Amino acid sequence: MATVKEKTTVTQRLHADCPTHSRTEVIVRDVRTVIDEPKERDGTNMGPTPTETLVAALVACTNVIGHKCAHKHGVEFEKMFIDAETIFDRRGTQLLEEIEVPFPKIRLVINVTTNAGEDSIEKVKTDLHRFCPVAKVIRNSGTQIEEIWNVTRG
Repeated sequence: MATVKEKTTVTQRLHADCPTHSRTEVIVRDVRTVIDEPKERDGTNMGPTPTETLVAALVACTNVIGHKCAHKHGVEFEKMFIDAETIFDRRGTQLLEEIEVPFPKIRLVINVTTNAGEDSIEKVKTDLHRFCPVAKVIRNSGTQIEEIWNVTRG
């Protein structure tokens, strides 16, 4: 049986219906999701805000690429939990002034349970920093991403 080689560059296509000034219904492949604003900002609170979605994408990419890096280095994560905390300068979204780096800092607390040794965990951390595309985009925008790893031996 021949192995299928994945393409290294692809075009991603998304469609969005915008039924209100705040709610965006995004369709990707056969998946639908809603991005919205909370009621106190005249939204319908049907989903995370655009800025929360950005941080959620960082958390999700950290999960996916973190697990790929772990697998590459023979590390198994029995459990993984990620918490994110951001500093968000909202002056731009409030139209007060242009802000070049709206998120000066994002802190990720990455909690994993594993039996892997410290050397292997360090290799995973290094590769995660090198390969997570969402983190790369955010870092290259000027945002500092601090990763705090809490490793529990299983």
